[in-house]
Amino acid sequence: MGALSSAPHPAWVIDLGRLEYGAALEWQRRVHDAVRDGQWPDTLLLVEHDPVFTVGRHARGSHANVLWSDDERRRQGVALFDVDRGGDATYHGPGQQVGYPILHLDRHAGDLLVYLRDLEQAFINLLADEGLAAGRVPPHTGVWVGDEKLVAIGVKASQRVTSHGFAFNVNPNLGHFAGIIPCGIHDKGVTSLVRLTGRPTTLAAMRPAVLQHLGAALGCAWEALPADVALARLAEPLAAIP
Repeated sequence: MGALSSAPHPAWVIDLGRLEYGAALEWQRRVHDAVRDGQWPDTLLLVEHDPVFTVGRHARGSHANVLWSDDERRRQGVALFDVDRGGDATYHGPGQQVGYPILHLDRHAGDLLVYLRDLEQAFINLLADEGLAAGRVPPHTGVWVGDEKLVAIGVKASQRVTSHGFAFNVNPNLGHFAGIIPCGIHDKGVTSLVRLTGRPTTLAAMRPAVLQHLGAALGCAWEALPADVALARLAEPLAAIP
């Protein structure tokens, strides 16, 4: 585990529910600043997005791996955003658990790559509990079952605080992935938990396991912070948290 201490440290988790992508970016920006300035502890934002393709900085401006035209995207109801994380094109939508851990790297071995591997390991362990032999497929990031990606991961660190994060395909519309070449990888596929297990489930049902395994991998003891309370705290100066 990349956390510096074996004892978990207090951290907040905020469930944003269903939210369009631009609003979630603003949440990330404001929480990032609060964590950077020592006003907030490490914080995890959980969200389910309206359908959206996002394109990372490695492909910014080209959109070569976005296959649908603007007209087709509008017909399918899928938005498009250029973002400042690493990686290429990805999809977010209903039935996918997206998480944005906003953590200070000084509490996580000070190394973005170690942190990224901790995220992967959390989901490898979670999926083992679901009876799935998941793993890594170097040099690609994320968590895979065979040649199909189940958890996409794209992260960024600015001023030693992380943003962006993971997208866990619980039961999304896999047909929407036809609109992109996911992560610019031509020879591999995308799958979901429900497709692999054949068992129906929901984001709410999976959330305790997500928090358990992320907490263990990242050394975080989660405390739920309601979104309305969090928003009120972001709107005013906060005393530094020890």
